[in-house]
Amino acid sequence: MTDLKSMTPDELTAWFKGLGQPAFRARQVFAWLNQGVSSFDEMTNLPKDLRERLAGECRLFAPVIERKQVSRIDGTVKYLWRLYDGNCVETVLMRYHHGNTVCVSCQVGCNMGCVFCASTLGGKVRDLTAGEILDQIIFARKDSGEKISNIVMMGIGEPLDNFDNVLRFLELVNHPDGLNIGMRHISLSTCGLIKRIDKLASLGLQLTLSVSLHAPDDETRSRLMPVNRSVGVDALMETCRRYFETTGRRISYEYAMIDGVNDSDADADRLAELLKGQPGHVNLIPLNDVAESPLKPSRRVRQFQQRLESHGVTATVRRKLGSDIDASCGQLRRRQMEAGR
Repeated sequence: MTDLKSMTPDELTAWFKGLGQPAFRARQVFAWLNQGVSSFDEMTNLPKDLRERLAGECRLFAPVIERKQVSRIDGTVKYLWRLYDGNCVETVLMRYHHGNTVCVSCQVGCNMGCVFCASTLGGKVRDLTAGEILDQIIFARKDSGEKISNIVMMGIGEPLDNFDNVLRFLELVNHPDGLNIGMRHISLSTCGLIKRIDKLASLGLQLTLSVSLHAPDDETRSRLMPVNRSVGVDALMETCRRYFETTGRRISYEYAMIDGVNDSDADADRLAELLKGQPGHVNLIPLNDVAESPLKPSRRVRQFQQRLESHGVTATVRRKLGSDIDASCGQLRRRQMEAGR
């Protein structure tokens, strides 16, 4: 069935023209979809016969809240959405002084195999469509009743492994007749698919690229992130330099702090040397506990930050939200999967 929600306004206009409908019908439908309707009957300014035809030819499914957790500490909300095919993905609504941020998933599961991440347990099931990614923001906004100002693509899945759908999502969420969230308010996180980073750079989008680095050397990074075995730290950093030269956008380097693995002074020194002359900053992430992983949160986050700063590297510590709920990405979906066995 036709997926109207993943179509751009121009594509909708052409599609409706093929039905013999005027262009303004496409604008009406695009507006309704971005309001979070769950059926064509809710599109009350469309003729009844057109609504019936759309219901027969198109898929319109609103994600269902399978589980919802709300932090009593900071108000962070974690949603587990059930999709049209029964698969589930996670979305997190985080509240900051500068506005609300939604962290979205882009795949059901993940193939990257990072050992500290619950999202990758069980591998990738499928990619999300552009509409399914967009729905996470639309329905988080609808459920909370609050405006969404920022988006981070750091949920379940590797965005650059779902490249075409993610680009289409970015076009949709940025559209002035849709949610109209500017590119500078969007961060996209990648484990380092270098060919896709180069391709993204060529598009000149003004989003923020976040690179999940997590180790300053090949031995440690390959142990934590299997993708590094085919990429390598040096090749990744060279790609990041090209990205900055092409786009002029500074890169954020994500670094999960893991006890006894990547948190020594020597690790900080190697990381500082790796980033020498590289515009950007390091975002230190206190590791979330994952029951299936033996890795534990570092006890040296502040010391590591100070060591980096002594080398002139800008380093921040990510504020840990939702510590009293299933904060780590993929945990809530994993629990749902285990409960269904």
